[in-house]
Amino acid sequence: MGKSNIFSMDNLSLQDINEDAELIPLMTPEDEEEIDREDLPQELAILPLKNTVLFPGVVIPITAGRDKSITLINDANSGNKTIGVVSQKDGEVENPEAKDINKVGVVAKILRVLKMPDGNTTVIIQGKKRFQTEEILQEEPYLKARISSIKEEKPAKDNEEFGAIVESIKDLSLQIIKDSPSIPSEASFAIKNIESPSFLINFVSSNMSLSVKEKQELLEMTDLRNRALSTLKFMNTEFQKLELKNDIQSKVQSDMSQQQRDYFLHQQMKTIQEELGGVSAETEIEEMRQLAKKKKWNTKIAEHFDKELKKMQRMNPQVAEYSIQRNYLDLFLELPWDKFSKDKFDLKRAQKILDRDHYGLEEVKRRIIEYLAVLKLRNDMKSPILCFYGPPGVGKTSLGKSIAEALGREYVRISLGGLRDEAEIRGHRKTYIGAMPGRIIQSLKKAGTSNPVFVLDEIDKLSNSHQGDPSSALLEVLDPEQNSEFHDNFLEMGFDLSKVMFVATANSLNTIQPALRDRMEIINMTGYTIEEKVEIAKRHLLPKQITEHGLKPTQIKLGKSQLTKVVEGYTRESGVRGLEKQIAKVVRYVAKSIALEEEYNIKISNEDIVDILGPARLERNKYENNEVAGVVTGLAWTRVGGDILFIESILSKGKGNLNVTGNLGKVMKESATIAMEYIKSNAEEFGIDPDVFAKYNVHIHVPEGATPKDGPSAGITMLTSLVSLFTQRKVKKSLAMTGEITLRGKVLPVGGIKEKILAAKRAHIKEIILCEENKKDIDEIKEDYLKGLTFHYVTDMKDVLEKGLTKQKVNNPKKL
Repeated sequence: MGKSNIFSMDNLSLQDINEDAELIPLMTPEDEEEIDREDLPQELAILPLKNTVLFPGVVIPITAGRDKSITLINDANSGNKTIGVVSQKDGEVENPEAKDINKVGVVAKILRVLKMPDGNTTVIIQGKKRFQTEEILQEEPYLKARISSIKEEKPAKDNEEFGAIVESIKDLSLQIIKDSPSIPSEASFAIKNIESPSFLINFVSSNMSLSVKEKQELLEMTDLRNRALSTLKFMNTEFQKLELKNDIQSKVQSDMSQQQRDYFLHQQMKTIQEELGGVSAETEIEEMRQLAKKKKWNTKIAEHFDKELKKMQRMNPQVAEYSIQRNYLDLFLELPWDKFSKDKFDLKRAQKILDRDHYGLEEVKRRIIEYLAVLKLRNDMKSPILCFYGPPGVGKTSLGKSIAEALGREYVRISLGGLRDEAEIRGHRKTYIGAMPGRIIQSLKKAGTSNPVFVLDEIDKLSNSHQGDPSSALLEVLDPEQNSEFHDNFLEMGFDLSKVMFVATANSLNTIQPALRDRMEIINMTGYTIEEKVEIAKRHLLPKQITEHGLKPTQIKLGKSQLTKVVEGYTRESGVRGLEKQIAKVVRYVAKSIALEEEYNIKISNEDIVDILGPARLERNKYENNEVAGVVTGLAWTRVGGDILFIESILSKGKGNLNVTGNLGKVMKESATIAMEYIKSNAEEFGIDPDVFAKYNVHIHVPEGATPKDGPSAGITMLTSLVSLFTQRKVKKSLAMTGEITLRGKVLPVGGIKEKILAAKRAHIKEIILCEENKKDIDEIKEDYLKGLTFHYVTDMKDVLEKGLTKQKVNNPKKL
């Protein structure tokens, strides 16, 4: 049975009910008998129906849209309200004639006519008796025919077979209503309350999902028993279809896998995303495919990308691997495969940029220009790998930025300080949760070109752990013969790094892996002189701080003498970071005065410097005097540049023990022992009584005991201090020295010469004793740095004593 009209007005009797009635009862056997007794009119207006068949006793609503039908209904409704209803043979015919309608129809009574808002007329009619059309009397303004009644053959009331058929129809109707999800369960009440067998058959026939032709065949059957059997047959067929449909739905539902459910849910989600303005997975994949077509990559890369894109297309967008695959393909599209910026080989312009950004560093800038010149001549040469090595704050990192600007390349920097995971360089495999490419590939993606200037900052501060050694991973990156196919674990393909210009920076070479150091061109960057620091402060640091603190250049004046005082009294470094901090304090003082509308000196004086920064803290490192025996000035190299240190020694009554203090390292203690043994061995030559060594203990101390010190370069300084102590001779005034000693009396060269020379100048030293082999280091230093200094080159310890000690005794010499 169809869902159409089981529980609507169509199925209810309107016999003897006026138009104002609200309740329409079902047709009873008495109503049916009364209808049978009624006589049919000889002539009747005929209303053709397109898609339905009216059965006796059944109530249906019909919508009249044709002009003829509306005219007929209006005339009948104003008359006796009786019409003949006949179904069309072809529902597509708009203006049916006698040949287009069936012969058998049903006399109907108009119960109610409703005017609808759309202009159509809806009429509710109830079937009465069947008739047969004998002759069409007129076709205009609507069909009118002469009709005759059709006698219905009914079985006897006590016919058990017919009774069983009717009960079967009723039971099957109730079962269909129960099993069909589209028919409301309330329809079963109507079926149960029908008492007339013929009305039950007509009611069910009217509501079954049958074609107009099949319903017309049922209507034309005059034998009620045969009509009941045919109805039951149609109902059985419909019930079997319903059972089969429910069975199929049940199987499909039980067999549906989780993946299918996820698919349907995803389809719904995709629709929701599209409604909300989002992007569906198919759209993403198509966008990627279009972007890939615009890429200028080689066949190998293109084939790999297509393969991975197809893999992503087969994935369920809800699984975790989908997002990893999408990130992987996004990386492929964003990487600058074979995309290079054009180099600008204007060396004069490059020189101007380097001079503009960095004052001094002439040797370093000269070597950079040489590299750029070679690149210009060869044009296809693999980029060199430079390593700027020197103390902090001298401009190593900013040099890389200047090189990038001079070449017209992109600038990329990564800090390697504290890096201990190899995956940070090479990336993680895609199979890991949270997998991502290494920093090299990430930085190239950020740069957008395959030939940027790449600064590897603090390469000496790489560390290793159980997660691997990142410095070993850098071996492939920094080898010009290997990095044309750099393998990143996440990318799974080789990427060409040969056109990248790598610039590394380091404070110390000792901690860099030897194999890694071998792959780089080491360029030593020494510290700045006082004069250079003053110029840097004047040209760069002061204007920068004035801008950062929101001041105007006219609101503060800082002269060279004041800058010199800041450099000498408040900083002790090779670079200029500490100097910049001190200048920032001065600028903040001015900014505060302006903000509080206080009076201040626009031209900062030395007294203002002391008021702002406090008393000078570092002037104690200046050379003092030579009035005390056993006190000698040495030169040392530290991580922040050169420095001076004082070696002090003293004698006390004892048994000849040697004590060394001042937080000294093993090598420095060994230098003290070597110096002592050498003096004992040559005591008579130095004019020392050998018995002294057995009567006195010797104590050597290096001040600033909180600072660790080590290295062999204080060897000749300790030797001079001990000889001065034992002979009570004065050390030459304004003298400093550095050099390593051996037991046979030789002086060996040491490193860090430029930093030590700068430290000596800061301390107002006039003369310096060095090993003969360090003369080549002095020759490399700019002459301006050496003004006011006298160098004594030695090869033997005796030369040191000859040049370092005077013949004059100290005041109040100690008698030994």
